[in-house]
This record gives sequence, C-alpha cells and structure tokens, in this order.
Amino acid sequence: MIFIRGDYQINTDKDKLQIEVIHRYLTESAYWATGRTLEMTKKTIEHSLCFGVYHRKQQVGFSRIVTDYTIFAYLCDAFVLPEYQGQGLGKWLTEAMLQVLDHEGVNWSMLATRDAHELYEIYGGYKKLYLPQNWMGRVHPDLLRSPQKKFSVPGEQ
Repeated sequence: MIFIRGDYQINTDKDKLQIEVIHRYLTESAYWATGRTLEMTKKTIEHSLCFGVYHRKQQVGFSRIVTDYTIFAYLCDAFVLPEYQGQGLGKWLTEAMLQVLDHEGVNWSMLATRDAHELYEIYGGYKKLYLPQNWMGRVHPDLLRSPQKKFSVPGEQ
C-alpha cells in the first residue's frame, strides 16, 4: 500500500526499505533495540508487515507490525528520524498502520512504549491494556540475566 502527502510517502514495499537507515537508528537511538544485530534487524523485517516513510526517495521513518492479519497485531520499531520530527509524520504513520489493520479486519492490536503514550492514545485510540488480569507476557530468560542488554520488564524495577 502507498500513502502520499506532499513530498512524503509511506509505502509497505519491503524492497524500498533502506536497511542501513533502519538498523542505524534502531541500534544507535532506540532504547528498545539495544544489542540488536544487523541479522536480527533483517529477520524482524522479513517476518513483519513493514512501513517505510520516505521524503522524496530517502527513508526518514519506519515501523513494522507482527500480525496474522486476522486476530492479532503487534506494532513495533516505530520511529521518525530526529531531523524530520515535528511535522506530523509519526501521527500519519500511526494512522496509516491502523488503516491497513482495520482494512484487513484485525481484531486486536497492541504495542509497548516508554514515552509515546499520548501519540498512540490520540492518533491510534490505544488504551492501557484491557483485562490486564487476563494478559500475560514472557521475556527470554537470557535477556533478564544479561547486564549488557539493559532490558527491563514493563512494570518491574
């Protein structure tokens, strides 16, 4: 799918993704991707619905969705490069992702964020987890033991 706004484009074509831009941002600027290797970045892209944000032909943003296209979707790795922030691109990216999910009829989507709650509440309609007494999660035990990973389980200090 393609979304166009002026000189900007959001595109789900994986062949257009600039892996080096994505990997550089994730490993140098994203708190959630600490320790991610290039091979891991490539593998996550291979197994996800991806959205590239482009200014002319230069990639300036990215996000991906892990989904079965019916029941469940998990939004992750969303970013807009700092020099392009403040132009509404993150909001537009959120709206585009949700438009695709709604078109597919996906029943439930979720995400995790440390600092963008308001963006997702206003532009995505996200709320704190419904029925938290029913939802559970699991983190790979090696991540919890490794001091280099700097990983924290949401809700734990």
